[in-house]
Amino acid sequence: MDETIQTRHGAGASTRVFTFLLRFWLRPFMRYVLFTRLGMWMGSTFDPLCGVMAAPRGTRTVPMRFEGFAAEWVRGPGVTPSQDRGRVILYFHGGGFVAGGLRSHRRMIARLSAAAGVPALSVAYRQLPHTTLPGTVADCVTAYRYLLDEGFSPGEIVFAGDSAGGFLTFATALQAIREGLPAPGGLVAMSPFTDLDHSAKLDHANARLDPYIPGSCFPGLAKMLLGGLPLEPLHSPVNGALAAFPPTLIHCGSIEILLPDAQLMTERLAAAGVPVTLVIWDRQPHVFQIFADFCREGLRSLDEMGAFIRDLPTSAEHAA
Repeated sequence: MDETIQTRHGAGASTRVFTFLLRFWLRPFMRYVLFTRLGMWMGSTFDPLCGVMAAPRGTRTVPMRFEGFAAEWVRGPGVTPSQDRGRVILYFHGGGFVAGGLRSHRRMIARLSAAAGVPALSVAYRQLPHTTLPGTVADCVTAYRYLLDEGFSPGEIVFAGDSAGGFLTFATALQAIREGLPAPGGLVAMSPFTDLDHSAKLDHANARLDPYIPGSCFPGLAKMLLGGLPLEPLHSPVNGALAAFPPTLIHCGSIEILLPDAQLMTERLAAAGVPVTLVIWDRQPHVFQIFADFCREGLRSLDEMGAFIRDLPTSAEHAA
């Protein structure tokens, strides 16, 4: 399948107002606090505070524990346990590798689970400053191995993530394949961070348009993630061996600084012969799906991603 780029036009009044307000409360925090020592400490306390973000009525969660990190099963309203080991989402949350976790993303993941009609395993991987990028990716691969060991078919497992979790969606697939594991059945990424090289992002017009992510955060983030090692192209999933990847869906906003990352990953996947669709949402901020109570287009986006997950070939169809 050739590369496909689609556009969703229109942003409602609530989206425009909310996006405007993001510039005044979230952007200063991102620019001056988040990637400092204080910010990392605050990042570790952020997720417990998100308990006030209630999941939709009817959501069911089951806690999980791995060595060094936690996870939880999330079943959105109407989703039953996958007794026959059917399709499942393996979800990696965003948060710049320093913030976010099970509580911060539970509401959005439950909505995605309900839209797809399948359960999701949400992974609270280790983050900065407790580990560097290889340790984070290793946690995500561990969660994938768990699903395989539990009897889930690789073709029925869909990796999904937002922002930093979008990076991990691709990086985990690459690392799993390098370790001899089968590729998952599909990939879904919201506003993915795909390239540790920040030059294209800072040169893009969206570096000035993005409502809350400042370009100044990227150079320092790459250094911290690599533990001071020199940046090499293969540290970024956009430069990886992508030909073995499954069908991929990417959603992002038209005004966010990570738009060029989404576009470049789409180009590279298409060049590698991977079926890929990029959907660009008009005037939407970074990971607008998590703000769906204000940015109502986020609900439409989650519905589209749910339909993509439902429509992926089954394991039996793969075998045929």
